[in-house]
Order: sequence, then structure tokens, then C-alpha cells
Amino acid sequence: MLSLPSAVPPGPRRDFSGQYRLDRQVQLDTRRENDSLHIFLRFSNAQALPSNQPLRVVIWPNYESRKPVWQDSVRHLARRIRPLGTDRLVDFSLPIASLAAGQVLNVHSGTTDNEDSSEGVWLEITPERLSRTFMLADSIGTPLLRRYVRVNEVFQVSSYGAQQPLTIKQYAPNFMTALPPMTNPATLPPPPRTMSVQDSSGIQAGRRIKLAGPGLYAMRVSGGEKPVGLLAERNSFPELTQATELIQPLIYLTSTAERQRLYDAPDPKRAVDRFWLDIANGQQTIARQLIRTYYERVAAANRLFSSYKAGWMTDRGMLYIVYGPPETVYRTATEERWMYRPGMMGEGTYTFHAKPSTFAPEHYELVRRPEYERLWYAAVDQWRKGLTAPTAR
Repeated sequence: MLSLPSAVPPGPRRDFSGQYRLDRQVQLDTRRENDSLHIFLRFSNAQALPSNQPLRVVIWPNYESRKPVWQDSVRHLARRIRPLGTDRLVDFSLPIASLAAGQVLNVHSGTTDNEDSSEGVWLEITPERLSRTFMLADSIGTPLLRRYVRVNEVFQVSSYGAQQPLTIKQYAPNFMTALPPMTNPATLPPPPRTMSVQDSSGIQAGRRIKLAGPGLYAMRVSGGEKPVGLLAERNSFPELTQATELIQPLIYLTSTAERQRLYDAPDPKRAVDRFWLDIANGQQTIARQLIRTYYERVAAANRLFSSYKAGWMTDRGMLYIVYGPPETVYRTATEERWMYRPGMMGEGTYTFHAKPSTFAPEHYELVRRPEYERLWYAAVDQWRKGLTAPTAR
């Protein structure tokens, strides 16, 4: 560990917008192992993890602090890197005694000690992280590092120590798509206080698992650990490929009647193509660009924001799809602020409050305001005219 100065002069706020760029994405999960916390990372860009550069580990008091609690480098990094196609998987352990709930973990590659940097992956250390002794893995034991699976995808619960029996409950899916940002909060329906259980089953210790239907699941390992939420989706999720899947996210650009006509069409997939071609005034090149941009954002929202429901249905997913990635993101333990510069769709600042739960520990809800109405309809109008504003850097 490195010695630290006793005081740090004030400086600019840390910008976390890079956390929502897929080309910089680092997936992460943890597992408690005796007196250590085992960290698993998957770098989607192999160039972001050069073996000749150190992998820095920094513990901060909070997201806003500019003075670390401690920092160090991962030892013998080259030996810890495993190729997974074009990705890279790396794992290491930290002593539990050096961590505390509420602190923030940052892992990034390189020699920089810039306290203003937001590179790499960031994770708030929660009591659940410090106690959970299992994680999800694929059929051969490679960490999944995500809280969603595809229907009929084979996975397993990888526990530290003796394998324990598992209980899985499936809940009836009844989740609302995000409402526009200017919606009056007083008119929003109250969230359900309870969810009905559709099915419950026990799984033998060490057995591989395959979920037969889409929905929200809760998994509990015997031994008193808290349940973990898991979303199951169909087909090629996070990408959308089926006609009905392509129609659903158009809720942000269309009326109920328009979407119903798409559903009722003899060939819904062709009807979706015709919808975009009409928007592009018959210009196929523009139509293809619109389709690519819109559904790439939908897939990105699914990767970034899926929780108890698909990422495109969440508040952050809604803004990400319609406005694009935010230019600047400020983060605290209780909120995120997304900023779009003048000239971008949705120019302005949007505040999301953290609403963690058992099923969605990283879920956020937008603070809706009436003044967003003009910006929202202007952005939708640009889409409906076949125009797309430049995205953030």
C-alpha cells in the first residue's frame, strides 16, 4: 500500500460518463471467501487491460472524495489474465479487514494516480457484497458477471466452500415501462407492495440450472444468505431480434394506436421496417441508420441498466435511448446527475435517485419535472423526422 498526503486541495468533480460507454465497459462481480473478498473483472476491450501496465486498486470513502482510503496494484497481473474470445477476465482478492460498507472500489489499468480520473470500474461496497459467498457462473464455471440470463441458458451458482441447496422463486412479471420525464409524479401509480410468486422449486447442491420462462427470479442459497434477483429474458437478449421485441421499445416514439397497428400487421417485422422507412421519407440509407442507432441504444441500455426489468424499460434506459449517452455524469451514494450539453438532445440536467432493493441493488428512478416536456417532445420530434442529434463524446 502507498502512503497518502494528509490533505488534498479542492478540484473538479469526477465525471462518471465513461461508465456508460460500452467500449470502456468492465463487468464485475464479487464473492466472499473466508477473510477475503474475491473480485472478478471482465474487460470487453482487451486493449484496456495491457499486461505490461499495472492494474490499480483504489478504495475511496465515497464517490466524491479526492483522498483515497488506500491504493495498491494487483500482484502478478500477467498470470491472472485469462482470454475469453476478445475479452479478458482477471481476478484477485482483497482482505475483508481493509474494506468497509459504504466505501467505493475503483479498479483501472495504467500508472495514473489522478484523483479526478473516473476510468475503469467503480463499485459501492455494500453489506451484501461483504457477506455473499456465491456468484453466478456459466455451464463451465466462468463467472457470468451479470444479473440476467436467457431463457434455457445453462448456468450455475458457484459457491465458496461446500455447495448448498438452492431455492428459486419465479415472480409474475408486471413491470411498467418508464414514463416520460415530464410526467407528474402525483399521477404515477404506486409500486406494488408485494409480488405474487408464480413458481417455486428447490435445486440440489452443485446442479446446473436452466430457467424455462422469462420473468424475475429470486435465488436463495441455504444457510441464511439473502436472496439474489435474476432477470430471465427470451431469445438474443440484450439484443432484440423478434418482431414483438422490436415494437415494444418504440413506446418512447409512438402512440398506443401506432404500436397496435404494428402488432396487428400480417408481417410485424416488415411493418417495423416500413415504420422506419416512412420516417426516413423512403430513403433506405437513412432508415438503416435510424434502425441501427435506435436498437444499438436499446441493446446498450439492456446491458447497462437491466435490473428487475429489462434495461430499456428503466428510467435511465429511456433517456439513454432517446437522448443518447449523457455528456457528463456526477454520482454520489444516493443519486446520479446526467448532463446533456446545449445542442444535444434533451439538453439539461436530469437527477436520478438511488432506489436499491433485493432484486435491483443498482436501480435508479428519475426525478420528473414539468419543464422537461419541451425537451422530450423536441427529441421525439427529431426521431420522427428522421434526424439524430450528435451523441456525447
